[in-house]
Amino acid sequence: MIDPSPEGRRAFILENTTLQAPPHTPELSLHLADEITPIWRMTEEALESIGLPPPFWAFAWAGGQALARYILDNPQTVAGRRVIDFASGSGIVGVAAARAGAAEVLCADIDAFCGAAAHLNAAANGVSLKTTEQNLLDRPPPREAEVILAGDICYEAPLAGQVMDWLAAAKAAGALVLIGDPGRSYFPRERLTKLIEYQVPTTRELEDMEVKKTAVWALP
Repeated sequence: MIDPSPEGRRAFILENTTLQAPPHTPELSLHLADEITPIWRMTEEALESIGLPPPFWAFAWAGGQALARYILDNPQTVAGRRVIDFASGSGIVGVAAARAGAAEVLCADIDAFCGAAAHLNAAANGVSLKTTEQNLLDRPPPREAEVILAGDICYEAPLAGQVMDWLAAAKAAGALVLIGDPGRSYFPRERLTKLIEYQVPTTRELEDMEVKKTAVWALP
């Protein structure tokens, strides 16, 4: 079983990932799994047997890569502003926001391993950020958040609807809301404005293709 302490989570991530550059954001370095790391091939049952939730933090998903690319290319989007990276996973989007000059970055994910990964990845890129394991969907969006960034959030129908309603409430309260998504089944594009589209290199194991057409969207 994995040591569930913060130190244990950190050690597990370091032992089961390698520091590498995601293909669409080569200026960033992240602790990621790949074909030579054991957790890449572990089944859900095997992960559960060692006390590990599905390791979404170990991969640079297409929506997160696209959103991070957009932030790095358009730093004025977050510069000097308070930012939330919602459902942060590896923290790639939060790291990009910190690199782009955000005043404060909070990476929010209910998986404690995501928080550990985000801190490790921030350190690898010479930036700092905060993390939380609280489920932000349980309360209204924080009024102090000026920008909310969300990548790859629409992979389950009930959750996608709940998240989109929460993001709409954040937008109504004055936040800028940007979403990165590669056209997942439950993504409600009719509610959004497309800002840019990328061809994001990925792997067939993750996204069933080697290049994924992925867009960044804004809540109008």
